[in-house]
Amino acid sequence: MAYWYNIQTKQVETDENRSRNDDVMGPYETEAEASNAIASAQQNTEKWDAEDRAWEGEDDLED
Repeated sequence: MAYWYNIQTKQVETDENRSRNDDVMGPYETEAEASNAIASAQQNTEKWDAEDRAWEGEDDLED
């Protein structure tokens, strides 16, 4: 079974009761992963932003 996080209701949903719109994030393997969807997305975004800055050489400009 897959789990989904609904960003409007802030509830975890399953395949059986999942909203069929753009308000869900997932799928996730566990309910805990789905519950942590927003924090995981934020961490990934910060990591990818740092990687982009390093790729573009912006980290070298801080001196």
